[in-house]
Amino acid sequence: MRYREADVTRLRTVPFQGRENKVDPSLMAAAPGADRSFHGFLASLPDVLAARDLRRVIEHVAAAARAGKGVVLLLGGHVIKVGLGPLVLRLIDAGVVTHVAMNGAAAIHDFELAAFGGTSEDVEAGLTDGSFGMVEETGATMNAAIAAAAAGGLGMGEGLALALAERQQLPGAGASILLGCHRHGVPVTVHAALGAEIIHQHPMADGAAIGATSLQDFRRLAGSLPDLHQGGALLNWGSAVMMPEVFLKALTVARNLDGGRPTGFLAGDFDMIRHYRPRMNVVQRPTKEGGIGIQLTGHHELLLPLLVWGVLDALGTD
Repeated sequence: MRYREADVTRLRTVPFQGRENKVDPSLMAAAPGADRSFHGFLASLPDVLAARDLRRVIEHVAAAARAGKGVVLLLGGHVIKVGLGPLVLRLIDAGVVTHVAMNGAAAIHDFELAAFGGTSEDVEAGLTDGSFGMVEETGATMNAAIAAAAAGGLGMGEGLALALAERQQLPGAGASILLGCHRHGVPVTVHAALGAEIIHQHPMADGAAIGATSLQDFRRLAGSLPDLHQGGALLNWGSAVMMPEVFLKALTVARNLDGGRPTGFLAGDFDMIRHYRPRMNVVQRPTKEGGIGIQLTGHHELLLPLLVWGVLDALGTD
């Protein structure tokens, strides 16, 4: 058998001077210097890849807040479980966030923290004997609040927030996003998936009430999205399926009612791993006709504090 071999003596080379380079010394990270503040740390990051994207999101969200544009947060349950509620509250306090939309798990974790001072049970231990998700107080209290909301024509988020605000004892009030939204008049919506949440296991669960209040919240989310037009920001934090799907449909409703608007907003996905639905339904499809789509991947408990601290630093808040 004859083997052919490339004649490398005939290769054409090019001069370095004529080559375009993606990296040069101006983009390098800076070693720690005299300025050890968070602002100094953020400025020291290299101006490449995820660090560049993070700064871009920070600058865009801060600009949206200054301009009074919509900044909508989509929240998954894990964001609450790893202790990031106080950071969301700080953005609400600073007037940055204009709407919070939660999946059912996020609402349950937030409600339990506020009302009972703890959340996130050991699933495997409870699954063995059938006790997982069977806590009486959570199921009874939240289902009662949802039933009352349905009777009063309220959305689920508003109803749960109101129920918390009326409680005498709230050991975790300082970490509750539901309460923070209620306090500041920020719309908060909850988007349920029947059978996917522990409160649906409880005998008091009322499918009609859950459906009515969650549908109301879907329409309320669609009603908030026009504020994203030309400069707003949509941020999906930790929801791999539910909130990207809900957002896509709510965006369709908003655009159907308003001549194709909103467009020209930033859509960012922040999660521990990359999923199909957030990439397509948050980052790519909604920004195809104009806007910015960014996907940043990392542990919530590290990545999201960097974002929040960066936005507050950019706005110069105390």
